[in-house]
Amino acid sequence: MHIPDGYLGPATYGTMFGATIPFWAFASWKLNKTLKARQAPYLALGAAFSFVLMMFNIPVLGGTTGHATGTTLIAILLGPWAAVISVSVALIIQALLFGDGGITAIGANCFTMAIVGSLTGYGIYRLIAAGSDRKNKRRLVAGATAAYVSLNVSALLTAVLLGIQPLIEISSSGQPLYAPYPLAVTIPAMVSGHVLLFGFVEAAVTALVLKYFQRNEPAMLA
Repeated sequence: MHIPDGYLGPATYGTMFGATIPFWAFASWKLNKTLKARQAPYLALGAAFSFVLMMFNIPVLGGTTGHATGTTLIAILLGPWAAVISVSVALIIQALLFGDGGITAIGANCFTMAIVGSLTGYGIYRLIAAGSDRKNKRRLVAGATAAYVSLNVSALLTAVLLGIQPLIEISSSGQPLYAPYPLAVTIPAMVSGHVLLFGFVEAAVTALVLKYFQRNEPAMLA
């Protein structure tokens, strides 16, 4: 889901930066208020975990890639705002140091994966797991379902951002200036890969890690 440079026009990536910055600011404020000292190492581990997962990406049609993110898992263990910061840090490092995702697209990539992925995954998890004990197997089902759905929501949003470029960023002769693929291409290309493959990888990783914490450190699932 990493959008590279040159695929989003200024109107889109500027808007996405503008939409992302308030979430970063609120997440930072929230963590300063609520993050406990013993959780700080987990925040760094969450960023590293997400970074490693997203390095295993596969190019898909439409000018981007498909992969797992670990976003929902981090949101479950540390809270959605910690996940916003952790995954954003991973995405920014990837863009600046490894060219994985464009610098101009940092706002868009962070919005689709770090922000939407964290809030969607955490909300679905809490909804399904409501009232269950920390060691209840429903927590595993909730985590896997939330991870699967949130990843696909992020993929769909990425596809929409790419697919609207031929509609809003065109030359005087009607040629696309940035991403050339329409929604009819970007949505099937992005969503199919995540629905059929990457979503299940995300769900499996989330459920397995949650099972580990249920057995060894259930306090993290409080």
